[in-house]
Amino acid sequence: MMTLSTRGRYATRIMALLAMENERDRLNKYQIAATESISPGYAQQLLMVLRTAGLVNSHRGRGGGFSLAKPPESISVGDILRAVEGAVMPAPCRGEYHCHRAAECPTRPVWDEAAAMLERLFAGTSLADLVEGKPSR
Repeated sequence: MMTLSTRGRYATRIMALLAMENERDRLNKYQIAATESISPGYAQQLLMVLRTAGLVNSHRGRGGGFSLAKPPESISVGDILRAVEGAVMPAPCRGEYHCHRAAECPTRPVWDEAAAMLERLFAGTSLADLVEGKPSR
């Protein structure tokens, strides 16, 4: 089975949660953790990675918490996954992870095409699309 890590899935869900709250209040790590059934520490860890990537803003003080750094229409699922996962690939023989058999491997073209399809899907699906329940493009 090929799956994204929990890190990528939770980060995407957290971003969708923030997008739903975008017009309202900021959410703190405890609210996010309770909603996603994860520990506040894990929520904080993911939020700091997302903040470093420029996808989330953190606000201090009373009424502080986290909010999206950009409109949900301008954040793609690919942006989120790259921030927390790095490159998403179905096989590790693409890009900088070339194996010694890459040049003569008969299966490599299918892994390259699968990766390209995933990249197109993730890049073409915005956070707004997820929140609005729109199908991917």
